[in-house]
Amino acid sequence: MPGTSNDKLAVAFALAAVCLWSTVATAFKISLKHLDVPQLLLVATLSATACLFAVLASRGMAAAPWRQPRSIWLHALGLGLLNPLAYYLILFQAYALLPAQVAQALNYTWAIALMLLSVPLLGHKLRAGDLAAAGICYAGAVVICLGGSSVSGNLSPLGVALALGSTLIWASYWIAKTRDTGDPVLSLFLSFLCSCPFVALAWWGLSGVTVFRWPGLAGGLYVGLFEMGITYVLWLQALRSASSPARVSTLIYVSPFLSLWLIHFALGEAIAKTTLMGLILIVSGLVLQQWLRAAPERGAS
Repeated sequence: MPGTSNDKLAVAFALAAVCLWSTVATAFKISLKHLDVPQLLLVATLSATACLFAVLASRGMAAAPWRQPRSIWLHALGLGLLNPLAYYLILFQAYALLPAQVAQALNYTWAIALMLLSVPLLGHKLRAGDLAAAGICYAGAVVICLGGSSVSGNLSPLGVALALGSTLIWASYWIAKTRDTGDPVLSLFLSFLCSCPFVALAWWGLSGVTVFRWPGLAGGLYVGLFEMGITYVLWLQALRSASSPARVSTLIYVSPFLSLWLIHFALGEAIAKTTLMGLILIVSGLVLQQWLRAAPERGAS
């Protein structure tokens, strides 16, 4: 019975995370109406850093960051330059140039980028099924891009390149994190804290010192809390609580479809049939990839 109770708790945490992540594409577009990209990155990064420290403090770990050795801080600095600095600078710019439905759908190909980058960076080998999953995902991306003109006229090639490029940075970040052996929230806090001076420099250099209006501050705060901060804590808690983390993780595939619904009703974007078709292809490829990855475990059991 305790396992059943823990699984119910895991599903609750996972659904909370999925629902929050489903809102962020809409939040990006609304925030970018009031802030430019470096401004949004600054507000979101600062709020996420404060949020993560509050989580650590609530666990009695407020002093833990300052006890870490130099090697951990240097690793955190490298991670912070990837995420949030490089990743969100590029992703936010992609959202500034593309319809939200296109940017968020393309962003979901990051897991395939992770699989492909793990070959040269981690020495993994690709099987025929892996290549099939990648082909399905990127076919979905092509369908979305070909139909993108029906959403916003001429689709920005730069925006598409940035959206797909951001997936490479995100995948590189997770590959770099394979060296982490400590608390994941502590690691995330350290990388965000180390990134703050560089994010501030990017803001100062690209935007200049400007006055932030309250709608922009509210949007940046929301993005920091519910894209970068507390939602990761909820997701980690879901995986920790579940007797089968792989099953709980499948709930993430609900997120892009919920996001499309919000994009339509909150932003007024007419969802193109090609966007839906392309997203179904992308998610199908991701599901195939996960199923193939779990096949050896099923055979062993």
